[in-house]
Amino acid sequence: MALKRMAVEFGMGTDIRGADYTKAAVRALRDALWHNSLGVAKALGMPTDSMVVDVLIGVPKPERVDKAAVLAVLPHGTGTVKVVEGGLEIANDEGTDSTVIANAAAMVHLDI
Repeated sequence: MALKRMAVEFGMGTDIRGADYTKAAVRALRDALWHNSLGVAKALGMPTDSMVVDVLIGVPKPERVDKAAVLAVLPHGTGTVKVVEGGLEIANDEGTDSTVIANAAAMVHLDI
């Protein structure tokens, strides 16, 4: 058997004040996951925890994301997190704070 991609989910998350990259990334993944209810594993007679989810996060400063905190969002299965340059950071007028916008893609695979 081999892993086959069954779904791709997309989301966006922000941290309005504080420039917390992990908070924005976690919110982006939640946005992607919480808009869907995947029944494909059960339809194939497989447990939901058999899903393998590859998460891709885009933020301006990838090194500022706690990958373990993002991975902890997954409600089922196992996964990996890769963080790349993307998203946005918008400074406030005073230049003392900023808003971070993260994008997320969650690619759901099953071993079929």
